[in-house]
Amino acid sequence: MTKKDLINYTGTMQQLAYVREYVVCEGRANGLRMVEVKNGPLRFQAMADKCLDISALEFAGINISFTSKPGLNGRNPFDTHGEEALRSIMGGLFFTCGLQNICGPCETDGVEYPMHGRIRTTPAEHLCADAFWEDGKYILQVTGEMRESHLFGTNLVLRRTIRTVFGSNEIEITDVVDNQSDEAADLMLMYHCNFGYPFLAPGTRLVLPTKKVTGREDWSQAHIDCWQTASEPRAGETEYVYLHELASDEDGKSFAVIVNDDLNLGIRLGFDRKNQPYFMEWMSMKTGDYVIGLEPSNSSVYGRKYHEAQGTMHKIAPHSEEVFKLTFTVLQGEEIARAQKECEALKNNQKETEL
Repeated sequence: MTKKDLINYTGTMQQLAYVREYVVCEGRANGLRMVEVKNGPLRFQAMADKCLDISALEFAGINISFTSKPGLNGRNPFDTHGEEALRSIMGGLFFTCGLQNICGPCETDGVEYPMHGRIRTTPAEHLCADAFWEDGKYILQVTGEMRESHLFGTNLVLRRTIRTVFGSNEIEITDVVDNQSDEAADLMLMYHCNFGYPFLAPGTRLVLPTKKVTGREDWSQAHIDCWQTASEPRAGETEYVYLHELASDEDGKSFAVIVNDDLNLGIRLGFDRKNQPYFMEWMSMKTGDYVIGLEPSNSSVYGRKYHEAQGTMHKIAPHSEEVFKLTFTVLQGEEIARAQKECEALKNNQKETEL
């Protein structure tokens, strides 16, 4: 439908799509600023006080994302301190890890780096939530800026744009990291994307253009044949982490798909391996902690200490910018089959290129 047709039927687009700001007023999320975006059957919430990370995603009333046992959290005194981070990591569709550390907490030269970094609990400045017509399309957009800096130290700014177009089932996240300093800075960035029940259920499967997969630890390696399909929740089950080497197209683009065949529903996660060369899978089939996480990253899952020891820490140059993009696309029916064919073609094309 055209803009004129839609307005004739509705009078206001808020009947079909909107961007709304609100504040949570209970529990550990009390005072948390949120932005809800509804795009037809697609609905999600971005946390303005937590890096504009998306806390929840649903499609046609079906929950897609994972929320951990602590539930929705605001910014608390124990947000990032050491192992206390586990009390505030609530999952969500994704949370941003970095910008100076990902994975486990560590200390270097007297400097503490908390689990998965500090940026995930950094509130947005210059927040803008908007919905507008552009070239005949109705755009729903949220933007904001998060700063990770300290006196006599780094000065990194993350500018985030979350954008979806009415009538589409895609969410696009564009992050620009700006080093506003005269010195090069360490830059670690991982998107911790999390999927939960009922989208995640026994039989939910992963479709990845994987060339090679290895377990992070011995127990993960021992269960290497289990990485592709979710089981039922099991009491006392440990978590598994798998490292994937993915194929990409000639432009460096790659993707991952997670599919629930019973619901005829899939999610395609798109990213660029040129600046996100690492990809990890986190699988927890434990009762109460039932989740699969997909994690494109510019750094290894072994974390800061690993890169320091290997001399492979990624640096962002002084007064320069790096751009990272992530897309979530809901797939149904034939779209799932096409994604599977695309995955196989990508792997086959990669093999031919290597030969």
